[in-house]
Amino acid sequence: MTQATPTALGPVLVIGTGLIGTSIALALVRAGAEVLLRDEDPAQLATAVGMSAGVQHASQKPDIVVVAVPPRSASYVMATASKEFPDATITDVTSVKSGILRQAVFSGADSSRLVGGHPMAGREVSGAAGARADLFDDRLWILTPTLETDTEHVQRAQLLVSTCGALSVEMAASEHDVAVALVSHAPQVVSSALAAQLLPAKELHISVAGQGLRDMTRIASSDSDLWLDILSENAGPVSEVLSGVVFELQEVLHALQELAAGDRDHQEAIDATLRAGALGRQRIPGKHGNPDSPFREVAVMVADQPGELARLFIAAGEAGINLEDVRIEHVLGRPSGRVELAVKPDAAEPLATALHERGFDVRGVDG
Repeated sequence: MTQATPTALGPVLVIGTGLIGTSIALALVRAGAEVLLRDEDPAQLATAVGMSAGVQHASQKPDIVVVAVPPRSASYVMATASKEFPDATITDVTSVKSGILRQAVFSGADSSRLVGGHPMAGREVSGAAGARADLFDDRLWILTPTLETDTEHVQRAQLLVSTCGALSVEMAASEHDVAVALVSHAPQVVSSALAAQLLPAKELHISVAGQGLRDMTRIASSDSDLWLDILSENAGPVSEVLSGVVFELQEVLHALQELAAGDRDHQEAIDATLRAGALGRQRIPGKHGNPDSPFREVAVMVADQPGELARLFIAAGEAGINLEDVRIEHVLGRPSGRVELAVKPDAAEPLATALHERGFDVRGVDG
C-alpha cells in the first residue's frame, strides 16, 4: 500500500536550544506547530522558552525529533532519542553528515527513521538569543537519508523543512560532506587565517580597511569551538580543498617574491590565479539558483540616519526598477554611507536618472 504523504506536523521536539535549534523552533511556532524544547543548559532553555519558541518537554511523544547539538554530541543524542521515541523521525542539523550518521547507527539509532539534515543558513552569533524565525526562509536545507530510511520519515523531514520556510534538497551524505567542504568549511578557514593577520598589524593600517576586507573576514567571528568540531569531523574533504587553495597561494607567493627581488618575468602565475578566480566566481549560482547574471551598480551617497535606506528603496520601487542586490559601505569619518544598488544592465541608467530627479546624491554607474 502506498504511504500517504503527511500534510501536517505533529509535535516536534527540538533537542538543543542554541542559535539553529531555537530558530527552527521559532519558525515552527510561526507556522502554528506544537514545539517541545530540551537542553542540558538551563539558561539557554529558559531563553528559548522566554522567546516563545516552545515549551519545555515533559512526557509528550513527538512525531519528529530535531537534534540541534554540536557535532561532537550529535551521534549520541540521535541514538538516545531514537531509543526513547521509537516511532519518531530523527533528524539533525550538523554540517557534517557521513561520520555522524554512521556513528549514530552504530550507537543504536534506527536507520529506518534517520534523516540527516543540514540547513544552509546561520549567523555569526551563537546561542538562543541570536535566533530568528526567518533564518531559513528561502534557504536550502540538505537532507541526507540513509539507504534504509523509510519514505514516511523522509516525507516528514521534508514537511519540517518546508514548514520552516526552506527548500529541501536530497543528497548522499558523502556528497554533502564534499560539497560543504568547498562552499562552507574551507572558506571559514581561509577567512579566519586572513583575519588572524590583523592581530599583529599596525592600527594605522587597519584603520583604512574597506568593504573588501570586511567581506572576506565576516565569517571569521563565528563560534570557534563549534568550527573546531565541524572541521575535525570533515577533515578529509576540507584538507583536499585547502590543498588546492594552498597550491594557488604558493604559486602567487613565489611570483611575488621574485617580483619583489626585481625579476619582472613572474607575472603570469599571478595573472593565471586571478583569471581562474574570476572564472570560478562565475560558477556560483545567482538569483533563484539560475546562472549568475552580470549586473551594473548605481552608487548613491545617503545620510547615516533612520529612514534614509527606506526612502531610497521606495524611490527605486516608484521608478519600477527591481533591485537585485544591495551593498552598504560606511564612509570613514563621515556621517554618511555609500550604497551600491545592483540592477540589470538596462535598468542602471534609468535608476540613476530617477534617483537624481528625486534628490538623491547619485555618484555614478559602474559595470
